[in-house]
Amino acid sequence: MSCRYPLALVLLALGCTKTPENPESVDDGITRFAVIGDYGLGTPGAMSVAERIESWGVDFIITLGDNNYPEGSASTIDGNIGAMYSEWIYPYTGEHTPGTSPNKFFPTLGNHDWKTPGVTPYLEYFTLPGNERYYDVEWGNVHLFALDSDSAEPDGITEDSVQGQWFAKKAAASTAPFQVAYFHHPPYSRDRETVEMRWDWEGAGVDVVLTGHEHWYERFEVDGFPYVINGLGGALWDSIPEPAPKDSVISFSGALGAMLVEASETEMTLTMITAAGEEVDQFTVTP
Repeated sequence: MSCRYPLALVLLALGCTKTPENPESVDDGITRFAVIGDYGLGTPGAMSVAERIESWGVDFIITLGDNNYPEGSASTIDGNIGAMYSEWIYPYTGEHTPGTSPNKFFPTLGNHDWKTPGVTPYLEYFTLPGNERYYDVEWGNVHLFALDSDSAEPDGITEDSVQGQWFAKKAAASTAPFQVAYFHHPPYSRDRETVEMRWDWEGAGVDVVLTGHEHWYERFEVDGFPYVINGLGGALWDSIPEPAPKDSVISFSGALGAMLVEASETEMTLTMITAAGEEVDQFTVTP
C-alpha cells in the first residue's frame, strides 16, 4: 500500500507548469493538487506555506478546515484566506488579486469556521457546489469528496446520516481512478478522535482520507488503509502526545507545511513538505 520515494522526485515537481485554465488541460496526464489544514491565520508562517504551494504549479488546492481563526467571522475571513489564496478563488470579491474561472480552491469546514452560527461568512465568501458545506468535485484523475465532520452539521456526520447517504450515492457512481475524502476531524488520532467519521471508506472506493484539527502531521494505516492528519498549514504547531498508537506510521511537528499530491491513472503519490522544502513523508496508493 505504501512506500517511500527519494526527495529528488519531489523536487522534480517544483518545475511543473502553472495552473491550467480549466480542469481538462492537464499537460502530462498528472493531476496535481496541494492540501492545507488549519491554516487560516494570515500570519507570516501561513504565507510561507502559500509561497511553497505556489512553487509547485498545482492545478488546485483543497483545505482540511479551520480556514478562518478564531471565530470564523466576516471581519477576518479575507485577511485569513484571500491575502494568501485569492488568485485560486473564483468568483472572488475580496480586496486582493482575483482568481480566474474555474474555481481552484476547495475548502472544508472546521470547528473554528463553525464558531459563527450558520457559517454564514464562509458560505458567502466561497461559491462551491451543492449546499457548499459538503460537495464533490471531479478534476482529472481524482474525484474529491469534501465533507463536513463538525457536530454542528445539520445533515449529520454519521455514515447513515443525510450527508453519509449523499456520499455513498456519489461514491458508488464515481468512475475516476482515485477517490479522496477530506474533512476536518480525524477518525483516528492520538488525541481527539471523531469516531462518528469512521465510515467504510475503503468499501466505498475511497483511496485515502485526509483530515486536520490536530496541529501536527501524522499518517495512520488502519487495516492497511491510509488516514492522514495534516494540521500544519498556518496555525502554530503542537507537541505530539505520547505514546504513539499502534496504527501510527509516522508523525511530525515543529514546522509548518503542506501536502503535494500527484495522481496519474495508475498511482497517486502524497508528499508532506515543510514551507522550507524539507520532505517529511511520502507514500503511494494504487487504485
